[in-house]
Amino acid sequence: MNLPKLVTMANQIASFFATDPDRQAGVASTANHIQKFWEPRMRKELLAGFDAGKCEGLHELVVAAVQQHRAQLEPIAVG
Repeated sequence: MNLPKLVTMANQIASFFATDPDRQAGVASTANHIQKFWEPRMRKELLAGFDAGKCEGLHELVVAAVQQHRAQLEPIAVG
């Protein structure tokens, strides 16, 4: 997976949840969806790109989801 594709996918998720009138619910739903349906390496790549400042054009709900729900999005280390 490449980072621009992950940003596009994350933005599509956020756009769907942005319709929720409760912004915090939209942020939480965005984080929940990414955590549930993205494999760990996808989440790891998105978080690394976010930390490096390489996620240009990231939807504000995704930014908030990463900032507020980071622990939930971190892949669990095995071993």
